[in-house]
Parts: sequence; C-alpha cells; structure tokens
Amino acid sequence: METPVKYMCILVFVVSMTIAGFNGVDGTSNYYGPCGKHDIEKEAQKLAPCTYAAKYFRAPVSERCCTIMEKKLNNPSCLCAILQSCTAYNAGVRPEVAVTIPKRCNIAVRPVGHKCGAFPFV
Repeated sequence: METPVKYMCILVFVVSMTIAGFNGVDGTSNYYGPCGKHDIEKEAQKLAPCTYAAKYFRAPVSERCCTIMEKKLNNPSCLCAILQSCTAYNAGVRPEVAVTIPKRCNIAVRPVGHKCGAFPFV
C-alpha cells in the first residue's frame, strides 16, 4: 500500500514541475523589479544623505541629497520602492515627507502627481 502512495507523490511532483515549466516559472533570476537589476535595499542605502530630510518636513535638505534625488527621479517607480523599503523604514524615513524632497530641492523636472503608495509627489 505504501508503494502506490509513493508513486502518486512522485507523479504529482513531476506534473506540477511540468506545468510550472510550461508557464515560464524558472525562479527569480529573470525577474526585474521597479529598479531593474538593482537591489532596492542597496539603492535605499545610497539615499542615506536624505534620511534626516525624509523624517521631518522642515528639515534642511543637503546639496548631496538633492543631487542623489535628482538622479533617482529618472525612475519614479524605483524611487517609490526605495522609499517603502525595509532599509528606509528601519532608518525612520516617512514616505509622506520624503516625497516633498524634490520640491524642497527646487528640482524643476519632478513627477508631480505621481503617487508613491498613498502619497503623491509635490
């Protein structure tokens, strides 16, 4: 009685792997998120100069932060993912404050109206 159960389990496994193969499921090696091939947590670490300004509305924004933020604005979806990452959360970044940094830096081309979660860029 054990043998049919064993073969049934193997059959189920083989069938499920075959179905997964036909559907193109081959792990996460070919998956690219909002930041492309870049790791969101590592990209969040690059925004370290903006941490204080991303916590408080009235905090001054450093020139270094503005330079980094201007580069990140080329891909607003990636920037949103960074602002909502574990690294940003652990650093105390508040997304509703962070989306105001481009305006506080006087960056001319910014994604006004693009929502970052529930918070639109201003």
